[in-house]
Amino acid sequence: MKLKLTAEGHAVVQDGKPVYAHDDGKEVAFDAVGTVATITRLNAEAKGNRERAEAAEARNKLFDGIEDAAAARKALELVANLDAKKLVDAGERDKAIAQAIKAVEDKYNPIVKQKDTLESQLHAYMVGGAFSRSEYIAKKFATEGPAGVEIAQALFGKQLKVEDGKVVAYDANGAKLYSRSRPGELADPEEAIELLVEAHPHKAHLLKGSGATGGGAPQGGGNNVRTHGMPTGKLDGSPDERTAYFASKYPELKQ
Repeated sequence: MKLKLTAEGHAVVQDGKPVYAHDDGKEVAFDAVGTVATITRLNAEAKGNRERAEAAEARNKLFDGIEDAAAARKALELVANLDAKKLVDAGERDKAIAQAIKAVEDKYNPIVKQKDTLESQLHAYMVGGAFSRSEYIAKKFATEGPAGVEIAQALFGKQLKVEDGKVVAYDANGAKLYSRSRPGELADPEEAIELLVEAHPHKAHLLKGSGATGGGAPQGGGNNVRTHGMPTGKLDGSPDERTAYFASKYPELKQ
């Protein structure tokens, strides 16, 4: 990453921030203040983790000398059962516990199902909204309109998740995507979508003005998708043909 300079050798500044160019040519304005704040926060988190580790080590010392954990647990269980047998024998005690657990499950299962439904709806709203509101998709995608949004969501929707009320993106290897312009911070949905598209092997066919053309470009054959001998679309075709290609490759687009 290099500092971008003018012809006179002065640093290029955007919104009061120096502009740097990555090795792939991508230019970003470096937020020094935000970076310092992030480093301060990460240092505080590291300190907290260290203190928790030290506290855990101190608690573990209380169990020094206990080598057989299974035997220790069995002894504790025996003591607990001795008190319980004053009321009911061991068999009745287990039956009573099972009935109590079932009663609690019966009571709260509907609440759990409702919670799962609400979480699913929240995910659909936030992740789906990230794609439908994306200016990158609207301006850059070769397939325009709702079809382009559906293609983008079918390709990359599973890599966006809702965590703590925020949309968090993951790359193909399962690692969280971080912002280029805000080092140390997670990429927001719009930047994450751009990063995912840029890393896709068929990027050239997804974006406007970047499709393969000319004598060396693939023609027909390898990119055609056929159903019962009839072509249903191709990557290097028109927007409608590209839409048909992805609809054939990703059946969920038809839903």
